[in-house]
Amino acid sequence: MENDRRGSFDRAPREMYDVICAECGEKTQVPFKPDGSRPVYCRECYQKRRRKY
Repeated sequence: MENDRRGSFDRAPREMYDVICAECGEKTQVPFKPDGSRPVYCRECYQKRRRKY
């Protein structure tokens, strides 16, 4: 029987960090530890900002 993992890796789940979106103020999680030097956005606000540029 073949291994049917299709590219998955034996990797630990990413540590997620709780943050407040700089645009809408909603609680969200990001896969990096913010250092406070730049704003952090939720997924929806990030996508909206990305489309502007």
